[in-house]
Amino acid sequence: MGKIIALANQKGGVGKTTTTINLAASLAALEKKVLVVDADPQANASSGLGINIREVHNSIYECIVNKVEADVATIKTAVDNLQIIPSHIDLVGAEIEMLGFENREKVLKEVLAPVKDKYDYILVDCSPSLGLITVNSLTAADSVIIPVQCEYFALEGISKLLNTIKIIKSKLNPSLEIEGFLLTMYDSRLRLANQIYEEVKKHFRELVFDTVIQRNIKLSEAPSYGQPVLLYDADSKGSTNHMQLAEELIRKNK
Repeated sequence: MGKIIALANQKGGVGKTTTTINLAASLAALEKKVLVVDADPQANASSGLGINIREVHNSIYECIVNKVEADVATIKTAVDNLQIIPSHIDLVGAEIEMLGFENREKVLKEVLAPVKDKYDYILVDCSPSLGLITVNSLTAADSVIIPVQCEYFALEGISKLLNTIKIIKSKLNPSLEIEGFLLTMYDSRLRLANQIYEEVKKHFRELVFDTVIQRNIKLSEAPSYGQPVLLYDADSKGSTNHMQLAEELIRKNK
């Protein structure tokens, strides 16, 4: 039985997509069957895994709005064991089109239900908003990873996200859990980064992943080559960190 994990934080630029791509590739390298669902209209997870968005015929948009089956929209990536349902800019309009749908918060759950057993992990990259698509992602998910950037306003907005998770848990998805808070863009030389690490740890205790994703130039470069950092530079800090994260996630879910 696969586990669906949403990566969410309505604050942009915290490393959601970077984490999705590289955690997925690391899990696949550890011989887990992985599906990435790109639920962000910017489609950065799709291009970051080498998908030419202009050539995509069926995306998550078609699955949600036109009831195209998930299998039909799934594309293989350059990484063994890793597949993706890509996104498309059309997804921006999907929220309005979905307003007339019955059970509109559960459309993505219905899309993924038939393929859930085919994968060990399904990672959903959410857009930086708390709109209907993100609500769909959290309703479909078993758990959520919340990336937190080690910068000054890091904790700003988290209470809003936690409140949304609480509402979804009480009304739409009682089994939704927080998989963990993941500290990203960490620079151990900065006092501020260490303070934020301590603060997050103090607030959320055992919900914080032991693994921290450090600032790393290779991690920033890899998406422009359409590759996870594992393929771009397997020896880089970014690659090592995500491999550690994948191992920690697997241990947590044994």
